[in-house]
Amino acid sequence: MLRNLVTICTLLFLVFVLLAGTPGGDIQNKVRFYSFSYQGKDSFYTDNPLDSNEFYNPILPGFYPDPSICKKGDDFYLVNSSFSFFPGIPVFHSTDLSNWEQLGHVLDRPSQLNLDGLAISEGVFAPAITYNKFNDTFYVIGTIVQGSWNFIVKAKDPAGPWSEPIFLPQIEQIDPSLFIDEDGKAYIVHNSEPDGEALYDGHRTIRMWQYDLATDKVIGEGKVIVNGGTDISKKPIWIEGPHLYKIKGYYYLMCAQGGTAEDHSEVIFRSENVNGPYISYEYNPILSQRQLSSDREYPVTCTGHADIIQDNNNNWRGVFLGCRPYGDNYFNTGRETFLLPVSWKDGWPVFLESDKAVGLIQEKTGLVSTIEEANIVSNGNFTKTDHFDSDTLGLEWNFIRTPHTKWYRINPQEKFLEIDLIETNIYGKGNPAFIGRRQQHANFEVQVEMEFHPVKDKEAAGLVCFQNESHHFFFGKVQEKGKTYLHLEKAISGGKTPGELLINQLELIDNSKVSLKIEGKGKYYNFYYSFDAETWILFSGNIDASLLSTKNAGGFVGTYIGMYASSNH
Repeated sequence: MLRNLVTICTLLFLVFVLLAGTPGGDIQNKVRFYSFSYQGKDSFYTDNPLDSNEFYNPILPGFYPDPSICKKGDDFYLVNSSFSFFPGIPVFHSTDLSNWEQLGHVLDRPSQLNLDGLAISEGVFAPAITYNKFNDTFYVIGTIVQGSWNFIVKAKDPAGPWSEPIFLPQIEQIDPSLFIDEDGKAYIVHNSEPDGEALYDGHRTIRMWQYDLATDKVIGEGKVIVNGGTDISKKPIWIEGPHLYKIKGYYYLMCAQGGTAEDHSEVIFRSENVNGPYISYEYNPILSQRQLSSDREYPVTCTGHADIIQDNNNNWRGVFLGCRPYGDNYFNTGRETFLLPVSWKDGWPVFLESDKAVGLIQEKTGLVSTIEEANIVSNGNFTKTDHFDSDTLGLEWNFIRTPHTKWYRINPQEKFLEIDLIETNIYGKGNPAFIGRRQQHANFEVQVEMEFHPVKDKEAAGLVCFQNESHHFFFGKVQEKGKTYLHLEKAISGGKTPGELLINQLELIDNSKVSLKIEGKGKYYNFYYSFDAETWILFSGNIDASLLSTKNAGGFVGTYIGMYASSNH
């Protein structure tokens, strides 16, 4: 009898262990997300369908700022800033400049990129990509602000793997770019402090160094080649984002100027010698929208930080950042990547005449895309659903800062993403258990089904709309004083004072699966829940989401929307 009882107990224990490790078993201290869907709903795309010879601007919608582009053969490659999101520096490929596929990220290993303790708008600034035909190697150079500062990495294939960073301590400040001359000599240009005391607030220079590609070392001393900007007597501010080109006997230096807000612009200089002197174009800027009426239809603002390339039909094109506000220069989508043709006037490249607006519909380049349709990065209105049926996360997903431990897993057979409840939360500068994707439209819908059974106070899981540590929304389940609630809160100024941040709360008697939906309509977001993923109940409506805009939140990033869990929310 005793032996039989022991056997039964042993079997029950084994069943318990098996259930704890299988879907439907114990998921204490973790949360499961099933089928995350993002859908764009901007009226511009609905009202303006494309002809076969057209494409939409931006070519990379959502937070894809500071584009840099290069070419090898018939292939184009592009990178963007990633600040304190991980992996760092998304890298894209195209054969026609309007259709792009993401190949991966340049900095995709923790050994390459340590973002510990950095604010979300610190980290990786303005990477620049260069192809060196002399050794068939790609280089990406950039800055890790408040981290290890300026670095260079290299690879034979832009899809990776990329090398460990080579740090460049001589190169101070931001926005380095590598130029390789026709004789194989290499130079780095970057934004720097002026020699001596600054003459005014925002006074910066462009400095140039020679770089030895054989030893990967900076040579000699840096030289200021532009002081202040186009005309220092007019006190231009924030000359930055430089790129150097050799075109038809001239060296062209193209830079951003005017700061990153509405006065942002792109300017051009040229010289007959790589060392200068560099003369400013008489009709600078060559790209800006600051002179246009703010009440124009479908405005694109803050344009600048550009790069140019010659396509395979010998025509010139330029990529640059811009913003699409939903009103009064509020935008939650961040700075995006646009493409325009570049014309030449009396030996100078020009994006737009001063009275012309950036168009959201452009004619195709005449080049042919060879990218498979399924791999093209979507723009216009689209729906993207992740069923978590792959062994790895899609390239659209990012973390906040560098994850040093793996606190998530995918079950492709049962189709769910499981995230552990960890101590870190979204209010600090650690690596919270957050997996998010960019908001890419002013009008959108996000939906996810979640299974989460909190057992301790301060445990929380759900959706987060994240702009930075002090500007975000959390919508999901929490446990407080032994009770489980559906909960919506906002962060607007740093710190956490729940009484001030709480928007709505509902006690949940049935602690079963719940589906969450966020509907964005420009400045206002609506939050819904459902227990059957079909019948949606409005939880809170017309919530002012302009706290997620750069104008209110500051910084340089756009909104991420994603899944989150914490044991210490």
